[in-house]
Amino acid sequence: MGLFDQILGAVGNSNQQGGLGQLLSIATTIQQISNSTGTDNSTIQSILSVVGKQVHSSLQEKQASEGTEAVENLVNQFAGNSPDSQAVSSLFSPDVQQQVAEKAAQRTGLDAGIIQQLLPTLVPLVLSFLQSGGNPMLNKFLDADGNGDVDIADAIKLASRFLGK
Repeated sequence: MGLFDQILGAVGNSNQQGGLGQLLSIATTIQQISNSTGTDNSTIQSILSVVGKQVHSSLQEKQASEGTEAVENLVNQFAGNSPDSQAVSSLFSPDVQQQVAEKAAQRTGLDAGIIQQLLPTLVPLVLSFLQSGGNPMLNKFLDADGNGDVDIADAIKLASRFLGK
């Protein structure tokens, strides 16, 4: 089962993380970020793509060094729709934060400083999308052999379309 199939299955099951309410909240937050920065949703989704890929790499490194339980605990601790700079610092060194912001700026044309300011909102949002609790999306996201090129922005875009946002 692919990541998108799991997303659609999760949407239909409101009893698990990734259900309709959580996806609607994520889509609403993306819209608010878009409005506050004066950019369109596709720009925010491009930034989320860069951030999501770095979250993917960081979580895989954490899984290799500390185990799956440590990754699940980190995701559950920092997932949400509220800014949390500790979530960013738990996953990214200051150098990595700058690299992510610069890469996203190159892709979108948005100032790297603005993108770096968005990281405390975007990282918890990505983690919220992956939050476990019976939802297999986190395991699928971490499975390098099965989906090494997963793009969280595409998954969020699909969910947003499904929700009509």
